Amino acid sequence: MADPISEDVTPSQRAALGLSLGACFALAPVAVSLACGAPPEAPAPAPTARSFGGEARAPAAPPLPKGVDPLPRKLWVQPESPVLEVAEALRPKHPDDAELLDRLANEPTAIWLGGWTKDPKKTVAGIVSAAAKEEAIPVLVPYNIPNRDCGQYSAGGEAGAKAYKKWIGDVAAGLGQHPAIVILEPDSLTVMDCLTDLGMDERLALLGDAVTALSADKQARIYLDGGHPNALPVDEMAARLQAAGVERTRGFALNVSNFVSTKDNVRYGEALAARLGTAQYVVDTSRNGRGASGDWCNPFGRALGEEPSTHTGLAHADAYLWVKRPGESDGACHGGPPAGKFWGAYALELAKASWEPELKAVADDDAKATPRRR
Repeated sequence: MADPISEDVTPSQRAALGLSLGACFALAPVAVSLACGAPPEAPAPAPTARSFGGEARAPAAPPLPKGVDPLPRKLWVQPESPVLEVAEALRPKHPDDAELLDRLANEPTAIWLGGWTKDPKKTVAGIVSAAAKEEAIPVLVPYNIPNRDCGQYSAGGEAGAKAYKKWIGDVAAGLGQHPAIVILEPDSLTVMDCLTDLGMDERLALLGDAVTALSADKQARIYLDGGHPNALPVDEMAARLQAAGVERTRGFALNVSNFVSTKDNVRYGEALAARLGTAQYVVDTSRNGRGASGDWCNPFGRALGEEPSTHTGLAHADAYLWVKRPGESDGACHGGPPAGKFWGAYALELAKASWEPELKAVADDDAKATPRRR
């Protein structure tokens, strides 16, 4: 049953915070599911005395020649989306806004897998099979590593190494031999300085085990967490990626759930790729259309970035992806719902800022509407 829309932030509150959308509504918190992604990284703690930078060496393998093993061109669009529920609620009185959200729902976005994924093998098998029928490639984000996010906004993950190995093994089993883009454990390398040396060693080993398990699918393109330009220096990030086994993957993912501009990410990605020698990369462009504001949690005044595509025109950049679903909350900040829950007002603001800034704001009375079933 669809959850009702409730008015969580008044227009005056939103105006005081400098928002462009005059009237707010929020989709009431829904259970974290395949339709719901995860929050972005909190600012990474300063590196501890244990630094990986300057010690690792680039892999001996030569760079991938241009044109080798290109990604499939069609990215899979999940058929069900919380965006559509909000669109249905707005359609009677605000068809322009509803059409804008329809367009947002038709963009391919990643599907996040975590402790809320009760049967990862079955779930993943269903996703890759559905995508294969459309000759498309899905984007999957395993996000369940122990001690995730060092107990911050995205705290969670499996209870220990043994449980995680079983869980990621089930994810790998679900892949079979289907094409998939796998963004492995966002923040796992940038946010690990809170761990003890033993904890860091365990995390690196678990990432290596995950790479081994997922690589059983010869058509899976695996990308390790590569942070973003403001997280770690290139040498330090390269060393951490190498310690996690990046040479056995397709490469690394940048800007997951963050707001740093594509230009800055590409500059960073090219430097990192050159440092590693063989790596390709992808960039999360879901909310970076106006770059970063310095606020990582539901920052206002942001916009959608480049639409998802495997046509980047760059030698090492495989794709621009919407890894974070636009509109999913980063946490209970700036009037937003809990992390991972869909926030209709924020989704509409991002879309309008990018596509139709001249559209009128949604009226207050419509914020209380109940979405209809599709």
